[in-house]
Amino acid sequence: MQRAFGIDVPDTVAEMCRPAATAVLVYDAQVGILAHVRDRDGLVGRITAVLGAARANDVPVVYVRHVSLPPSHLGVAGLRTAMAWQRRDRAEDVTSSFPPEAAHTALAPELAPADGEPVFDKLGMSALVGTPVETLLRDRGVTTLVLVGAVLEIGIEPTARHAADLGFLPVVVDDACGVVDDDAAQRSLASLDYSLLSHRCTTAEVVAALGGG
Repeated sequence: MQRAFGIDVPDTVAEMCRPAATAVLVYDAQVGILAHVRDRDGLVGRITAVLGAARANDVPVVYVRHVSLPPSHLGVAGLRTAMAWQRRDRAEDVTSSFPPEAAHTALAPELAPADGEPVFDKLGMSALVGTPVETLLRDRGVTTLVLVGAVLEIGIEPTARHAADLGFLPVVVDDACGVVDDDAAQRSLASLDYSLLSHRCTTAEVVAALGGG
């Protein structure tokens, strides 16, 4: 750990993930999303390990989940996005992919929040747009945001970029982030590495850093 200008500057991911400075964000660990990732059960096990280490060491855990508005309340961007994701040519044919009360929108029961851990609904890709996550992190004095969940190449990459732009240290736990398309996931990781603004580690490394290893 370096010391400069009156603040501690971590050199390694292990130093970044000190319990007093860290929060864990569980991204879209939903029934209908985890159904599409590779090695679902292994992924759930690795996320569970990260959560166990965080909870054992008083590291705050925050969840976000993706929800959809009814088509009647979507704007131009929302309709265009729904058309693209649902492979529809006509805006009037889109449906609500993740209604808030739908069974597939719910968090996977194996990864359920514990002890009042908050769950924030979001409409977009970044977990930091339209949610209180940033306010919570700043109020807790968090500098490092550990990212787990799904899907790496869809929503976790933009969340990591956004977190860096807001002045946090995003740490992507590679093997605890679900992947649908391997090539797309590798492009996302390469892009994050190239930016030099986010950091990567394994489940074992973050568990050790949080004091659970």
